[in-house]
Amino acid sequence: MGALAGAETLHAAPPARPPNILFILADDMGFADLSCYGRREYRTPALDMLAQQGTRFTSAYANSSVCTPSRVALLTGRYQQRLPIGLEEPLSQRNVGLPPAQPTLASLLRARGYATHLIGKWHLGKLPDYGPLQSGYEEFWGIRGPTVDYFTHGYNGEADLWDGDTRIEQAGYLTDLLAEKTVQTLERLKKSARPWLISLHFTAPHWPWEGPQDQAESARLAAIKTRGALRHFDGGDMKTYAAMVTRMDEQIGRILDTLRRLGLRNDTVVVFTSDNGGERFSDNYPFTGRKTELLEGGLRVPAIVRWPGLSRPGTTSDAQIMTMDWLPTFVATAGGAVDAPVASDGVDIRRAVAGEALPERTLFWRYRNRKQQAARRGDWKYLEINGNSFLFNVVADPMERANLKLRQPSTFEALHAAWTAWNATMLPEDPEANSSGLTSDQLADHFDEGEQPAK
Repeated sequence: MGALAGAETLHAAPPARPPNILFILADDMGFADLSCYGRREYRTPALDMLAQQGTRFTSAYANSSVCTPSRVALLTGRYQQRLPIGLEEPLSQRNVGLPPAQPTLASLLRARGYATHLIGKWHLGKLPDYGPLQSGYEEFWGIRGPTVDYFTHGYNGEADLWDGDTRIEQAGYLTDLLAEKTVQTLERLKKSARPWLISLHFTAPHWPWEGPQDQAESARLAAIKTRGALRHFDGGDMKTYAAMVTRMDEQIGRILDTLRRLGLRNDTVVVFTSDNGGERFSDNYPFTGRKTELLEGGLRVPAIVRWPGLSRPGTTSDAQIMTMDWLPTFVATAGGAVDAPVASDGVDIRRAVAGEALPERTLFWRYRNRKQQAARRGDWKYLEINGNSFLFNVVADPMERANLKLRQPSTFEALHAAWTAWNATMLPEDPEANSSGLTSDQLADHFDEGEQPAK
């Protein structure tokens, strides 16, 4: 669908030029992993301050409970199941990726005059067929795979740090390097006549479990000559996780200070969110479930928006928003519309950023492992796992404990029917896509993300 009707009323007058956009994406961050969302073991002052300056969403959803499908939805503004790459849960070693002909957030904004930069993680296909520069970004500096060691920048023995389409080497802790590259890019763009999009996709707090002082752990893992060593099930703890998150927060604070110092703060929309729910050391309270699951803990993510002239300081919104909404929102604010043949499944959420309600809609999910499917409309959520079906009131019961499908049969049937109708419009599951017969826990504990599991 195109831009939300009436969205132009949010501004008394159109700006001289569209705003810059700094979109910051964490990797595998749990709903309550920031202190402004309830984390108690450590503080995240930079992101807490961002929330005080803007809008904090409490019902923000990822399009998927794993990485690649959510990133497909982010860049296309569509349900990921509309593209073969979106069926990869997670991305396999097949030659599959985001098609260069597919309109993306970057290409659509670029067509509206934006400079477009991706700094950080891609994970949507390999060269020579797929990559950020092939999908609308003018500049790319970061990694192409699912993750890397924070110090060696390698994955399964192969270096994976890139400047454009050229592999490079650079010493340093990856979170710091991504922030430094962002600061350098802002310095170059401070006098740009063009508005810009910087997509800053951190790998933190995704494994390997390495804080900024954990060079010894990096060396230990490098000495293990087996694939999948970076998952190191004998490593990590709450202190290490805190170090990873707080270092990312510190570097985000540095970037936000740079915006202020360069006089760009009032011209720049800043968004912080995550690609999916948290994993091993995350805090997803008050939800159950985690990454790879369609329970709320695998899908509900933090989302903070500071939008000069639109968001109001220190506000909270319970509007139900989703990863795929960012594309139509940003394209609309750039003066464009997302119409056929590249219609978005998302909506323009500027009204929600401004503190208004969004029209009720139904959100849908599908995840092949354990045959999971879900839909949410209003307070109600339909969920099915391995043939067991549920109906939850996720406002009254955020932990999804009380199955109300027998007490509310009409609501259950309506949501089940809506999911079935939606699913009929999506691509069928691909038997060659990356999936296995493992349970969710087995998948998380034994499946090296980004590799094809054994048949």
